[in-house]
Amino acid sequence: MQNSRIWLALAVVGGLAACGDTAGEQALIGGAVGAGTAAVLDGNLAAGAAVGAAGNLLFCQQNPSRC
Repeated sequence: MQNSRIWLALAVVGGLAACGDTAGEQALIGGAVGAGTAAVLDGNLAAGAAVGAAGNLLFCQQNPSRC
């Protein structure tokens, strides 16, 4: 369980560090990070990709100076 949390934290940090310049890039990067996190945690890949894409897109659109 501890390893899963470490991988999840690394995936989130990596996803936010690579925000993307356009909305398409932001969704693609977030989706990849979400799917990767779901794979590591044995979750639903499609749901992970959808949540990651939406989350990264929303974060980057609301905080453009942090991307």
